[in-house]
Amino acid sequence: MRYLVAIIFAIVGAAVAMHFLSGPIADWAALQLKYESSDEAENINQLAFMLVNLLGLIVGWTIGWVIGGPLRGGSRPD
Repeated sequence: MRYLVAIIFAIVGAAVAMHFLSGPIADWAALQLKYESSDEAENINQLAFMLVNLLGLIVGWTIGWVIGGPLRGGSRPD
């Protein structure tokens, strides 16, 4: 049950990060550097977008793992 809670929270964390954080942070990160071509700027933008989504996934998993901790203490059949 702990894994299920962690997976649900990971999905929610990634979705929240994607919806509210990834776009603005990726745009900000891409504007911090100077580029030779527009492809380089787009690559940095996409990399930052994916990293923020990954961090949202990890944070969601961690929160779900902590919340799901008490659910693992039940009795198990032999």
